[in-house]
Amino acid sequence: MKRVAITTLGCKTNQFESAAMRERFLENGYCVVSFTTEADIYVINSCTVTARTDAETRRLIRRARRLNPQARIVATGCYAQVAPEELERLTEVDCVLGNREKQDIIALVESGESRVSDVAVERDAEPLALSSFAEHTRAFLQVQNGCNSFCTYCIVPYARGRNRSVPLEAVMDGIRGLADNGYQEVVLTGIHLGAYGLDQSPASSLTELLRRIDGERPVARLRIGSVEPNEVTDELLSLMTTSAIICPHLHLPLQSGSNDVLTRMGRSYTADFFRNLMLKITTAMPHAFIGADVIAGFPGESDAEFQETVHLLSDLPFSDLHVFPYSRRPGTPAADMPGQVPSHVVKQRGETLRKVATLKKESFLQQQIGTVLKVLVQTYESRTRSCSGLSRNYANVVFLGEVDMIHTECSVRISHSGKGGVTGFSVSFGE
Repeated sequence: MKRVAITTLGCKTNQFESAAMRERFLENGYCVVSFTTEADIYVINSCTVTARTDAETRRLIRRARRLNPQARIVATGCYAQVAPEELERLTEVDCVLGNREKQDIIALVESGESRVSDVAVERDAEPLALSSFAEHTRAFLQVQNGCNSFCTYCIVPYARGRNRSVPLEAVMDGIRGLADNGYQEVVLTGIHLGAYGLDQSPASSLTELLRRIDGERPVARLRIGSVEPNEVTDELLSLMTTSAIICPHLHLPLQSGSNDVLTRMGRSYTADFFRNLMLKITTAMPHAFIGADVIAGFPGESDAEFQETVHLLSDLPFSDLHVFPYSRRPGTPAADMPGQVPSHVVKQRGETLRKVATLKKESFLQQQIGTVLKVLVQTYESRTRSCSGLSRNYANVVFLGEVDMIHTECSVRISHSGKGGVTGFSVSFGE
């Protein structure tokens, strides 16, 4: 039995596709092993958002070759899609496959063929089939691919192609299949999730998709991935507040709190728009988890513009922040913009934003004290008799419980908060 090891960089869509490739290998008689052990085949599912992620892909390729000099090394994902020739020049790489080629991963890996299709001509979303996930209570489901936005810092539209939505009935079949296999929560993922349905005829929307899922309720909990600020509509918020299954959790790619920087980024909203949106969200869902992406040191970012971002982040009730120090990505307009910020300044600004993020996370967790959260139990530790899981509003929760609570949703009253999550005690079982 051949051993295959898969490692993943980047977004939830890549994680979904790696899980689907893992399932394909298992179905074809392979043994899937850890990437840190010796394998016959190593698959690196790459990200190419920044030059740093490209470098990390190359590092993992070299690491795989050291683990087994005789192994077949396969590079796929977004870096392989936009710069296959760079990877093919690496002596350690045997096979380079584009994103479309993940559909045929078994045949291509066994043949040793390299192939990268032109995703720009793709018009249909054909996500890899997936019926199981390594994490046995929660699963990702890809419902959309591609992006039409072409923000000046982003290479993703070139790596993933244009916006393409999975047909609604196919999404429903996917959710039903995961639910039938015991999954209690499904996370909808996409490259530009808020654009779901816009490419269909007749056009649909993410809200219409969610309304259909909410009406049928094939799964106990539904969570949505990142949504652009200007795509969080009043209809979407209204549905989220009334739904029994949609989790009160939004992740918003803010990127900057400076209007001038947002314009240079090619973003289609202002800081004031975002401020008003946050007020809408917190009014509708006071205990919601609201995360955001923010970029530090975008080209031309002055000290004053950076402070605008700091002030906006400090003023608003975020639950957590993903901070990305700007990294020049060849092939994007931003890479050639004047005023590239020195790396040491980018690093300092990133550290400043991470301190803001830490305070926001601590404040959010403290606000959970005294509340009762519905927690999907994922693990049980027999030595301490403790259960751990994820609340609907995305807090990591630990409490005393029993092993038969795994894969169920329990009500937990929160008593303490810490750096990584909250603790409490069960007040009911099976609600």
